[in-house]
Amino acid sequence: MEIFMKVLLIIASIGLICVVLLQKGKSAGLSGAISGGAEHLFGKQKARGLELFLSRFTMGLAAAFFILSIVVAYVVKG
Repeated sequence: MEIFMKVLLIIASIGLICVVLLQKGKSAGLSGAISGGAEHLFGKQKARGLELFLSRFTMGLAAAFFILSIVVAYVVKG
């Protein structure tokens, strides 16, 4: 059981790395940093299609990674 959970954790971490690298940057340069933050704060940014899917998939993989890491730590400790 412990080995299975560790393998799932490794798969989740590699998947998370790949999905994050597939996403394109939200802002470029100093002007993007200034205006990009305001757009994100007030909800003017509309993600559609692949960008929306990748952001939701990233959130799902991140949640799976955190949950699996806590479960693996509990199993290894016990």
